[in-house]
Amino acid sequence: MTTETNTIDPQEVAKFEAMAAEWWDPNGKFKPLHMLNPCRLDYITQQIAAEFDRDLTANKPFEGLRIIDIGCGGGLLSEPMARLGATVVGADAAAGNIPVAQVHAQSQGLEIDYRNTTAEAIADEGERFDVVLNMEVVEHVADPQGFLTACQTLLNPGGLMLCSTINRNPKSFAMAIIGAEHIMRWLPKGTHEWNKFITPDELYQLIESASLRPVDRKGFVFNPITWSWSISDRDLSVNYVTASVKPA
Repeated sequence: MTTETNTIDPQEVAKFEAMAAEWWDPNGKFKPLHMLNPCRLDYITQQIAAEFDRDLTANKPFEGLRIIDIGCGGGLLSEPMARLGATVVGADAAAGNIPVAQVHAQSQGLEIDYRNTTAEAIADEGERFDVVLNMEVVEHVADPQGFLTACQTLLNPGGLMLCSTINRNPKSFAMAIIGAEHIMRWLPKGTHEWNKFITPDELYQLIESASLRPVDRKGFVFNPITWSWSISDRDLSVNYVTASVKPA
């Protein structure tokens, strides 16, 4: 199967390439991701462990699993997956992110296969994975359906895709754009476009149309009092994450 659709949005790629040097600065332009990362990792590891019957208390519990981190950036998710024993490919359309990720991984003694490429290109080469991490990417592509279809192609039968994004409603506009970009200045203005945000029901429809079976969805909720993120079963009003599997 060849994935013919080019889902890359050059303007979106340019935004993140301009910030590449700051990926590992916890107080830089990726501060929101550094704050969210423990919550994301908790969800990711729990879902992978449940799907593949792995014991997270074991040494290298993900050993033997092949994971691809689409839109890997500087490697904030790729590195923890490698530490847990997985064989990791990190892919990003922004060429400037790759050397940043490579240098940081080397400094940590981690072997991660970072590539300046796309989900479609890797799928067309016939590579397959047990897990696709597709976190905070789908709202930045030109064709969400084509992108998710490419992610489905990348999966082995029985494989797991984890996909997070931002809901589209007045609250998400207030928090993700007005709050994060204009008031708190956590992100450069224009990082997100509200009309590209996707509701949970819309994302489920896209996932099902890509021949994947949704199995879970949760919210990532920020508490301004404790200044921390948590996982919610009910509140998907702004940031949220889904898990879906490729039928065996």
